[in-house]
Amino acid sequence: MSEGQYGYGGNIIRADLSSGRIEMAPTADYAKFVGGRGIGAKIYWDEVPPQATAFDPENRLIFATGPLAGFAGFGGSRWQVCGKSPATDPHGFSYCNLGGGWGAALKFAGYDAIVVRGQADRPLYLFVEQDRIELRDARHLWGRGAIETRNIIKSELGPSVNVVACGPAGENRVAQASLLADGDASGSGGLGAVMGSKMLKAIAVRKGSHRPMAARPGELSELVRHFRRLVGDRCRVTNWFERYQPVVEAKVRKNYCWGCPGPCIRISWKADDGTEGKFFCQSAIVYQSRARKYYGDEGDVPFRITKLCDDYGLDTRAVHVIMGWLSRCHRAGIFGEEDTGLPFSREGSLEFAASLLHKMAFREGIGELLAEGVEKAAKATGRGAEGCLSELHHKAGQDELYGPRLYIVNGLLWAMDPRQPIQQLHEASTLVEQWVDWVEGSAGAYVSGRVVRDVATRFFGSAAAADFTSYEGKALAVKMIQDREYAKESLILCDMLWPVLTSPNTEDHVGDPALESRFLSAVTGRDVDETGLYRIGETIFNLQRAILAREGHRGRQSDTLPEFTFEKPLKFHFMNPDMVVPGREGAPVSRRDAVLDKPGFERIRREYYELRGWDASTGRQTRAGLQSLGLSDVADDLFL
Repeated sequence: MSEGQYGYGGNIIRADLSSGRIEMAPTADYAKFVGGRGIGAKIYWDEVPPQATAFDPENRLIFATGPLAGFAGFGGSRWQVCGKSPATDPHGFSYCNLGGGWGAALKFAGYDAIVVRGQADRPLYLFVEQDRIELRDARHLWGRGAIETRNIIKSELGPSVNVVACGPAGENRVAQASLLADGDASGSGGLGAVMGSKMLKAIAVRKGSHRPMAARPGELSELVRHFRRLVGDRCRVTNWFERYQPVVEAKVRKNYCWGCPGPCIRISWKADDGTEGKFFCQSAIVYQSRARKYYGDEGDVPFRITKLCDDYGLDTRAVHVIMGWLSRCHRAGIFGEEDTGLPFSREGSLEFAASLLHKMAFREGIGELLAEGVEKAAKATGRGAEGCLSELHHKAGQDELYGPRLYIVNGLLWAMDPRQPIQQLHEASTLVEQWVDWVEGSAGAYVSGRVVRDVATRFFGSAAAADFTSYEGKALAVKMIQDREYAKESLILCDMLWPVLTSPNTEDHVGDPALESRFLSAVTGRDVDETGLYRIGETIFNLQRAILAREGHRGRQSDTLPEFTFEKPLKFHFMNPDMVVPGREGAPVSRRDAVLDKPGFERIRREYYELRGWDASTGRQTRAGLQSLGLSDVADDLFL
């Protein structure tokens, strides 16, 4: 095996649904961009016309693993899907990040990515086996749910086959349609609608005998042991998330992704009727509070609603926003039961949610209004409906999670990305939540104010970034977070475990920001240090920025936040109820009633542009800057 192939399957599948042709391309052509988001963005830049819509046959749907997929013990088998999405306005580049076992199965079949173009004249699914790739008839699957589709394909091809599918929402081009794969791994961002528009119901992958090889296997084994010592036996988010995770011991079990080392909060729920599936994080609580208010003891109802979302192929975070908006509109007298067909008097019941989800997935009644996204729905409704959306909706149909009124540093992260950049938002929020555990004296908590300062210095560029009430140090912190996370989403590593910001098992409790680069080097044989890893992330981030610019992003004019961020005082935060953050010298400070200071935001935005080497007055990239990152071809196209 040549050096360039270590960690890779070596080939990318190209499927043209219009012609039925299936071809191969060497992964080595894209190795500079590592994998995951990097390869996805590069293929998108090269092949998707900027004027195309999400539903244009020339749009690409790109499924990509990274060089770390297929190696067990450190959470490296995530996978990414990229394409032009209907969830953004106008349609633009977006992505999603999934777990489970589908990505590892693709690698074991000998492939690193699948690129889908065109549009079939009838429903199809793609079957991938090590030496056989076929487009198969899917007319018997069309109209069925994503979970049902997965089960049917497994009954036909065998239970070991891994399947990713879209549901009826994808088939009907609902803007917030999601993808669902084995282990109920879900992908948001509206890309389920792209899959449906191409008449591609599913991709089934059978694991083969290909096992990716590491260039330096002994070094990789030692790194895995070192990683396990650093992270210990608990996920970095376990303490604070367990407060909110709905857990009934008799009903739950651990549900790890392929190759996971174990310290993770991912669980499955088993309902009284025997139905079982993934049930954790936001998707587990999307209907929890409403059901609790209606039933008292909500029982299996939240789980059943989550599974309905999965089967219909609907993004639970978008559903959360839509439910909140409809509820406000109903209270304001804008919508009633007669004109919507929704039983608002039973909001919180299984019947209410089931009715709404069915209408959304099949574009029935009010579902037709909601199918283009909540922001367009509010504008089309009028009568004060846009006001009912305030503070519920932030971007691309998703809500203001870990927003900048609580975490100042997250303001620029939100402003720069085409969708909710959850992996980036987690860096500051996870660190603060671990610190809150320490402030409250939780058992096992170790992230003191000193640790926060040391982590900020090492991972965010300065001790000033540890003061979460100040605007100092935030521009550099944003740049470092973005560069690190874009590299992470190209390797591609699990967000529950990476980056290793803190450790219960080191003397200073500070993690290791060089660890990702060491894993990349051991697997690929390509010597990359911490600085080199950030350079990779910076290159991929700038490539994505160029994609957005080509599709109409206007730099500073587009790097904005909703006005409520600057005007409406913060009153509630689900994961940090007291809204407490470390202030100067690590002292606890409440951000309750805080807003983001607009002059402060303007100041750090300009500082950030300068750090990026962009035009500080416009926020636009420069030809010289792109050329310095090895993106001369991108610069030539962007600056015609």
